[in-house]
Amino acid sequence: MPSETLIRDWLIERVAEYLERSPADIDPSAMLAEYGMDSVYAISLCGDIEAEYDLDVEPTLAWTHPTIDAIAAHLGERVGDHPAPDSVPPDQPTPTHLPAHPDQPTPA
Repeated sequence: MPSETLIRDWLIERVAEYLERSPADIDPSAMLAEYGMDSVYAISLCGDIEAEYDLDVEPTLAWTHPTIDAIAAHLGERVGDHPAPDSVPPDQPTPTHLPAHPDQPTPA
């Protein structure tokens, strides 16, 4: 699961691409509206977030969380609620639950 910092860095890259600016020019604490992010870019960003992090996000995300820092914090909490796509399926035992020997009981 990505950290809030990795999410913030990814968002900076995405916003910079939309605005045709260098990522170094993007202040994650600045209001996205100050950069000229309009509703078309905001909706596109939501689609990118959904594709990248396998989350459903509201199209109003950029208004309810108007900075990259705010979006990253929100997504960091949401991503933490979802298992990583490559994680072990719930019905499969993890190695810590396997018995050391087939005749020994599984530890609790």
